[in-house]
Amino acid sequence: MTSSPAPATDSITPATTARIAGGPGLPQRRELVTAIPGPKSQAMHARKTAAVADGVGVMLPVYVESAGGGVIRDIDGNTLIDLGSGIAVTGVGNSAPAVVEAVQRQVEAFTHTCFTITGYEGYVAVAEKLNELTPGDFDKRTALFNSGAEAVENAIKIARHFTGKQAVVAFDHAYHGRTNLTMALTAKAMPYKSGFGPFAPEVYRAPLSYPFRDGGLSGAEAATRAIDQIEKQIGVANLAALIVEPIQGEGGFIVPAEGFLKALLDWARANDVVFIADEVQTGFARTGDFFASEHEGIDPDLMVTAKGIAGGLPLSAVTGRADIMNSAHSGGLGGTYTGNPIACAAALATIDSYIDGDLLARARAIGTLLRGKLNALRTVDPRIGDVRGRGAMIAIELVDPVTGAPDAALTAKVAKAAHAEGVILLTCGTYGNVIRFLPPLTISDELLEDGLAVLRSVLA
Repeated sequence: MTSSPAPATDSITPATTARIAGGPGLPQRRELVTAIPGPKSQAMHARKTAAVADGVGVMLPVYVESAGGGVIRDIDGNTLIDLGSGIAVTGVGNSAPAVVEAVQRQVEAFTHTCFTITGYEGYVAVAEKLNELTPGDFDKRTALFNSGAEAVENAIKIARHFTGKQAVVAFDHAYHGRTNLTMALTAKAMPYKSGFGPFAPEVYRAPLSYPFRDGGLSGAEAATRAIDQIEKQIGVANLAALIVEPIQGEGGFIVPAEGFLKALLDWARANDVVFIADEVQTGFARTGDFFASEHEGIDPDLMVTAKGIAGGLPLSAVTGRADIMNSAHSGGLGGTYTGNPIACAAALATIDSYIDGDLLARARAIGTLLRGKLNALRTVDPRIGDVRGRGAMIAIELVDPVTGAPDAALTAKVAKAAHAEGVILLTCGTYGNVIRFLPPLTISDELLEDGLAVLRSVLA
């Protein structure tokens, strides 16, 4: 852990980590006492194999005992650097004191009533907070759900009901979930779609802006290409909604060229098409603002959020224009567990933690550190074709240094070697050749430096 009391914009101090991130007294350093995975984790994984369906994979078969700050400790006593945050979920850390306390208070009061039967303040307060925080100077409403995929499904339902149209456009490399409709929206076949069809109808795909592989196409030019295809192959008279990730997640942390999203939004507004921003992975301080849409100066008609919303508890939301959100009839939205009171309590504490800990500034500082180190590595290693992302959502794309072709085999080797050294790295990308960095915003600079040193070593 950093020892000097630098401001939050530069580093996370011990006092800030303790106050915001919590953790059961975990030393903030990488420490291996067994091989990875250790014998206890191997035994637990054997139990998993005997009890859990094979379709539920475990990328790194270590089994967690405790976690906090920027580390995870497994049941063998190994302490690993967490550069994944449970796929961008634990931005405030895995055991933030404010979240723990809020959850404990709510559990003691009541665990469930079903909001659509008897309401409670927590749901209303979360909706009020999201209406306030999301971009757009217009009257808003929010509905709460359980997962990102469920929220995406409901955003599509709302858009179709509001417009009276059925067609929906998603984009190349998109990932929106694993339910039937969201599999249709998702671009990548393996492991998300293969063998699970047929999928929901009236879902179409358009080309994304992918600067590293677009041959210099500007954002405006990429938008024109997409719009031309949509108009010719689908027709605006049939189109209910566009859904797009402001920065793609599973698709490879692709940041569209400047102006691409704004041009799409303007076109959608001019043609009575609902513009949906899927901010499941980009939301809640991850990119250095509360939402990635803010970087592009766009105010989506509907925004989908999940992951970082509640400090690790299952909660998601659709927030958007009041006229669109209110178009669904009473009883058309909801579910048994949607907006669970414990998850709502966690969300309110989590949002306060982002603000109280100045974690938006911390995300920007993490981005500066990661970009600087990774770009320096790129100058000496031509296999790193691209460094991209915003804030604490950064990735490298690994390629053949001669042809520029995606190198999925190298990517898998790098991740596996980093795991063996006690660094949790996640891969992604349509071509399987992207390593993504999603550390908790409470991680120290020292842990980040150590994790990047391991990356340099395994690449070498």
